[in-house]
Amino acid sequence: MGERIISAVEQAGDWELESSLRPISLAEFIGQERVKECMNIFIKAARGRGEALDHVLLYGPPGLGKTTLARIIARELRVNFRITSGPAIERPGDLAAILTGLGEKDVLFIDEIHRLPRSVEEILYPALEDFSLDIILGKGPTARSLRLDLSPFTLIGATTRAGLLTSPLRDRFGVLSHLEFYQQGELEQIVTRAARILNIPIDKEGASEIARRSRGTPRVANRLLKRVRDYAEIRAQGYIDLGVAKAALALLEIDKLGLDRGDRRLLRTIIEKFDGGPVGLDTLAAAVSEETDTIEEVYEPYLLQLGLLQRTPRGRVVTRHGCELLGIEPGGQLSL
Repeated sequence: MGERIISAVEQAGDWELESSLRPISLAEFIGQERVKECMNIFIKAARGRGEALDHVLLYGPPGLGKTTLARIIARELRVNFRITSGPAIERPGDLAAILTGLGEKDVLFIDEIHRLPRSVEEILYPALEDFSLDIILGKGPTARSLRLDLSPFTLIGATTRAGLLTSPLRDRFGVLSHLEFYQQGELEQIVTRAARILNIPIDKEGASEIARRSRGTPRVANRLLKRVRDYAEIRAQGYIDLGVAKAALALLEIDKLGLDRGDRRLLRTIIEKFDGGPVGLDTLAAAVSEETDTIEEVYEPYLLQLGLLQRTPRGRVVTRHGCELLGIEPGGQLSL
């Protein structure tokens, strides 16, 4: 179905925008107050003892600021920051090269850590526990093990699928932080701050309307702000107020709940083809021509958050609340 403007998954063009808007300290980071308070304490304690921070696992839906928060942690610790991803580390040797290149107390950030190959994950265990690396030299009867000592470091892992992490890996993280969807007021602050940095004229009502339709996700809020800016420059002399924001978002087919055509198609499919559910994930994915991972990671988190969709042991179900919000009589047709 192509890239969706309200998808929380990173898209081409997001990196440049997010780099210009990224906060550089915990004080500048808007939202996630509980996580920030805990991290502030842990960081100060580690610095006070002169030790590396315990390994940190950041988990939650995409677009909530896991990478940004990892960068801030390294900056607050005053150490170097190295970034990679689970799929990029294909062999144990790749990980060994990264780990041996880390300096004292440096931060290594692994995005999508749940996608690490098992062979790589297994050599990571002693590195996390003892700051050592076991390398096997040779093959067969002549093979021998060589242990390399590593500088103490902090691993920050990020994942949208914490349930896919193996227990041995999850248990080696000393700090587990769950990032949650943002509240309306927090997103208004994010939109207002981004507009100020990008020199976009906007009033409080315009920022509030963009925030309301941003699915609780800063990445979506920033992306929508860019598109509304484009509309305002062509149709409204560049100024974003409530009317301009509503008109632009209507043109983008994003409704008051932050749902787009893809969300409505998913709900319509469950209602019209499967009588509202339950329907199995594989069957639903085939019916809407999407991957199961896309449905689980991209579509479902926000629909579940709104109470429009429910996961049951037998499959996915559109809730009565979902029918009411979308103007459907249970068992009836979807009116959009």
